[in-house]
Amino acid sequence: MSEQGWRRFLEADGVEDWVVLHGGAVAVYVVPSLAEAARLAAAVARVPGFEEAGALMTLTGGQLTVRLARGVFRLEDPHVELARAVSAVARAHGAVAHRGRAQEVSLAVAARPEELDVGFWRAVLGYDTLDHDNGVDPLGHGSAFWMQDLDPARPLRHAMHVDVSVAREHADDRLAAAVAAGGRVVHEFDDPQAWVLADRAGNRVCVTAWPDGRGVIPGR
Repeated sequence: MSEQGWRRFLEADGVEDWVVLHGGAVAVYVVPSLAEAARLAAAVARVPGFEEAGALMTLTGGQLTVRLARGVFRLEDPHVELARAVSAVARAHGAVAHRGRAQEVSLAVAARPEELDVGFWRAVLGYDTLDHDNGVDPLGHGSAFWMQDLDPARPLRHAMHVDVSVAREHADDRLAAAVAAGGRVVHEFDDPQAWVLADRAGNRVCVTAWPDGRGVIPGR
């Protein structure tokens, strides 16, 4: 697993429907009804290699969300062709991709290196193992979590925060909405662009377009 897979995915042609987020490549297709979403899901499930890739679909009224991998570092070259094939099926069914609805919410649990307790969090949440430092909802409904090393010199404050990963062209809108709702920007990062916000009580959340906003500049 490496960054090369998701970088090549971002650079590929024919994957305009897809947003690369913390949880991998995601496409959201809007359809007229839940019944139409179910029909589209059945057609997508028949795409060669879809089931073997461990892809995931979730249906709601008038919408089908397709995830090609549960983690961004698990994206590989075959996922590009799989994404193109899924997009072709969606177009044939009259579905419209909506990049603004694609998002990934994850919980970062911070602890000092000797106190990282990933097993506890998997057990209490009923989550599966994806990588050594995280866990994912086997139903595909709940937020993923990952363990973050905490500097031993820092006091154990704000030991958890929420990460929100969105499409690069929607990050500014999400930030503006959060600030308008009473949030404040605590810190801003440039590479990749991200913002740490806090509510009135000081609870923190990070809004970022990583990695969707990366890999689109030559040389990176």
